[in-house]
Amino acid sequence: MPPADYAAALASAAVFDSSDAARLVVSGPDAPQFLHNISTNDVKNLPLGGGCELYFCDARAKALFVGWAYHVLLGDRHAIWLETTPGRGEALLKHLDRFLIAEAVELEDATAQFAQFHLAGPTAAAVLAAAIGDAVPDLAEFQHMERALGGDAACQVRRRDLLGVPGYDVVCRTERAAAVKRALAAAGAVVGTPDTWEILRVEAGTPVYGVDIDETRFVMEVGNAARAVSYAKGCFPGQEPIVMARDRAGRVNRQFLGLKGLAGGPVPPDAKLTRDGQEVGVVTSSVDSPRLGGPLAVGYVHWKSAEPGTQLLADAQPVEVLGYPPIRFTGGSPGG
Repeated sequence: MPPADYAAALASAAVFDSSDAARLVVSGPDAPQFLHNISTNDVKNLPLGGGCELYFCDARAKALFVGWAYHVLLGDRHAIWLETTPGRGEALLKHLDRFLIAEAVELEDATAQFAQFHLAGPTAAAVLAAAIGDAVPDLAEFQHMERALGGDAACQVRRRDLLGVPGYDVVCRTERAAAVKRALAAAGAVVGTPDTWEILRVEAGTPVYGVDIDETRFVMEVGNAARAVSYAKGCFPGQEPIVMARDRAGRVNRQFLGLKGLAGGPVPPDAKLTRDGQEVGVVTSSVDSPRLGGPLAVGYVHWKSAEPGTQLLADAQPVEVLGYPPIRFTGGSPGG
């Protein structure tokens, strides 16, 4: 039997503590244009209540940071709320500061001031509506709104489907975290564990910086990175290699894909992938998937071996290429 929180995330709703995400506030009149100029996506034209995924790259389009930018109001002040990988906030702050010359921009690390939860599952919207006592509008991914939750706790609620099922990030002041968590649980969400989070995120093919991505990885090889890139925004670090990959090659050398273990044992993380004795990729994350009924991994596979159904070796273990995302949510039972 799959864990209760795993079953809930696929059949109803589960809530996970994601407070370890790093959170920066980039404010000032020049903040949107500043981030726009040094990242892969269109930040300058984000409307209030809008958001996007983005990367910060070097000149070779190697991924230095992954982030999620949200146009918010802090009191009467417009700002960009910038989330990044846990433990990477200070490094990103320094990276941004290196680009500041004379722009009217202020940088603040707000990680410790806020808590964050991720509500995931097909009934997540209904649970959220019960918790806030009001209907939840149909938000596109990365759109967000402010609502009171857990009594008088003002929360920012963001649509974000990072576990392969409908999902919302709920962000509140740290001192209100316990009340918000209680409210979501009282509204019907099962409290989730880090182990279940890891299974769901690998099943969804959601990469994590420092595990599945690092500064040596060409950004366009990373999962669905294409949604984090604007080709109409003008110059930014890494733009030329990204455009060349699209216009000249028409593809990337490696793709981030799911891999099904065929021998019953766990797929070794960091295993080299080979085909006919030739190295064709690498495993980056591995779990035991209840939906798959066995080992599941994600990793990078050379384009010539990326066809679903292709059989490879992960070190000595046979695996089969599944494609991307590794497992699509269909609303079926967790064990099916």
